[in-house]
Amino acid sequence: MPNHLKALIVILVLATVVFAFARAPSCAVAITAGDFKRRRNLWFAVTLAAFLAHNFWVYIIVTAALLLFALPREQNKLAMYFFLLFAVPPIQAEITGLGIIKHFFAIDYFRLLSLAVLLPAYLLVRKQPEVIRFGRLLPDKFILGYFILNFVLMLAASTFTNTLRQAVFYNFIDYFLPYYVASRSMKSLQDFRDVLMSFVVAVLVMSAIGAFETVTHWLLYAAVGNALGIQWEWGTYLERTNTALRAQASTGHAIALGYVMAVAFGFFFYLKKSVSNATVWNWGLAALVVGLISTLSRGPWVGAAAMLLIFVATGPAPLRGIVKMGVFGVFALPFLLATPLGEKFIALLPFVGSIEQGTLTYRQRLFEIGVSVIMQNPFFGAYTFFLSEEAQELRQGGGANGLIDLGNTYLAIGLGNGLVGLSLFTGVFVTVGVGIFNGMRKLADRNSELYLLGQVLLSVLIGILLMIFTVSSSLVIPMIYWSVAGLGIAYLRILALAKAPSNAPEAALGRAGFQPMAIRSR
Repeated sequence: MPNHLKALIVILVLATVVFAFARAPSCAVAITAGDFKRRRNLWFAVTLAAFLAHNFWVYIIVTAALLLFALPREQNKLAMYFFLLFAVPPIQAEITGLGIIKHFFAIDYFRLLSLAVLLPAYLLVRKQPEVIRFGRLLPDKFILGYFILNFVLMLAASTFTNTLRQAVFYNFIDYFLPYYVASRSMKSLQDFRDVLMSFVVAVLVMSAIGAFETVTHWLLYAAVGNALGIQWEWGTYLERTNTALRAQASTGHAIALGYVMAVAFGFFFYLKKSVSNATVWNWGLAALVVGLISTLSRGPWVGAAAMLLIFVATGPAPLRGIVKMGVFGVFALPFLLATPLGEKFIALLPFVGSIEQGTLTYRQRLFEIGVSVIMQNPFFGAYTFFLSEEAQELRQGGGANGLIDLGNTYLAIGLGNGLVGLSLFTGVFVTVGVGIFNGMRKLADRNSELYLLGQVLLSVLIGILLMIFTVSSSLVIPMIYWSVAGLGIAYLRILALAKAPSNAPEAALGRAGFQPMAIRSR
């Protein structure tokens, strides 16, 4: 039996077990039974299409047909998007230009999902009279300015057709649509329960797959690209200490999987009120932690720890929460020090561990050289920064063809778009984060679900901003952080309408939650 079919059997078994255990708690409050069944079946169908098509274009056509068939029955399209986001790897191929141009655009599963699910949602939502027009809010202006700057700078360094493809079409489909649909389609706490639970269930499946990969030293999705006739640049085997495999499931890289696990870990605290059985919730949290550990990715570990710390610090009883964390640490430390497994875990930790500290040295040197190169073109950067004399020191693999692994989203944006581009990019998340914090402080009941949602979104947003210090914006990473920024705006809209239900939505946003200095332009 071919290797990819063996992997398919394992994936189907693991997913079936996870879906079976997740169904009851998911459908108690968050997801309707009909939605869960339809999304689960669609997840299986998409997975089967990827592994059994044996041709990339057959797989793309079948998957598109499946998505479009299911879409009309889906009320919460963002929840459907998240439930299916990690079903298969984003293996990519170019659509030929038929001799007119080199190619129209590259298509992969993520882009197909955006085109088939989020684009129809965008066209529907933008027509609704209560929806605030894009560009009226300050985060909208930041993201629009960032995309325009990206277009202008790329146009100066590339061809017009490539600039249209990269800076217009890809930015719109891959980044703008998740941001817009998340910020405008979420209108109630029930919508948030549905979306966050869908995301967590999808990640729980990956957690089981990731744990299996680490234990068996077998990447289950590694062979699907070849089965489809595509040589995929991602999905290669990565190890720590030459013995421990870093799981990646369908994401294509261990850091990407760790990033996704950390975000699901943060989201899961909001769902505690939706899962009535505390034991079930604890097992779900433990499963996410196991999945996070299986990636052996230190940046996501730090991000998850930051999420937990911020969540506790902004809670109704922060001192009690911090004391509990301290007590847990006191009891856990002897176990870590006394067992071989614990010793290995501590050795992998950043700053205090001893394994692969050379990567930290590389990142430090990368930052130093990156800042030096940025200062040569501080305002708008340079798309050809990788040709600079200083950058050659960072090439890995030797020679002029060696790889420069930036591994830092902020640094990559600063190098290519300068401090102006970096300010526009960070402005989106800073304004949303400040808006969430200000909105939370105005809530009288700090034990309410609305306050809990603000805690979770703020902690996840800050955790993401920390994690992208250690990872480039590739694979699924940017789609998630733009979606989380959009969810933050939707949360502030719900806050505003809760305090001013009799006023028009836009007027409410100007007073409750969306403070003019924090989120809205005057």
